[in-house]
Amino acid sequence: MSEFRKQFISFCIDCGVLRFGRFKTKAGRMSPYFFNAGLFNDGAMLGRLGQFYANAILATDHPFDMLFGPAYKGIPLVASVAIALAQAGRNVPYSFNRKETKDHGEGGRVIGAPLAGRVLIVDDVISAGTSVRESVALIRAEGAIPCGVAIALDRLERGTGERSAVQEVRDTIGLPVVAIADLDDLVQFLGAKPDLAQQLIEIERYRQLYGADAHV
Repeated sequence: MSEFRKQFISFCIDCGVLRFGRFKTKAGRMSPYFFNAGLFNDGAMLGRLGQFYANAILATDHPFDMLFGPAYKGIPLVASVAIALAQAGRNVPYSFNRKETKDHGEGGRVIGAPLAGRVLIVDDVISAGTSVRESVALIRAEGAIPCGVAIALDRLERGTGERSAVQEVRDTIGLPVVAIADLDDLVQFLGAKPDLAQQLIEIERYRQLYGADAHV
């Protein structure tokens, strides 16, 4: 695990965004950990999160022209990433969508820069892939090209079949996905923390039941 990913996981735990216990997932599974990006809820945390995203995005050297954040969690995320990228010397426009089309004032579904060129979607996680599919449809409807997805954490967890939700996005929609960190990184992190040994046991047990092969 790179130092960068280790720092990110430590940051998430310190912020209370990555928690351990018993949490029911959308799929009805009882997970021993939970990642809630909505708890990055002050300026310092959001600023540092944006830097983690920006570093992960720039490390891939994947070409893109602008950023898009799906409502609602993607809105503060995409703004923070755009700022961090600009601070790193890569200034790009960004936009986000409304949940409902506005029929007065400026109208429309998209706020910010017009969707154009190659658009990188910024979101927190990919659970069922619904948010990504909706974003892809909106971007294409505006005449732009979805070119990839950036997320914070890849749970490496099976969806309805043998593949993970991230793998399904890669395979069915054809978009590359970059994650700041994934479950393998979390397992390595916990393995170096004797005080978190029980959490590691629970996560390894959960992965045996629901894990997907990251290299498929």
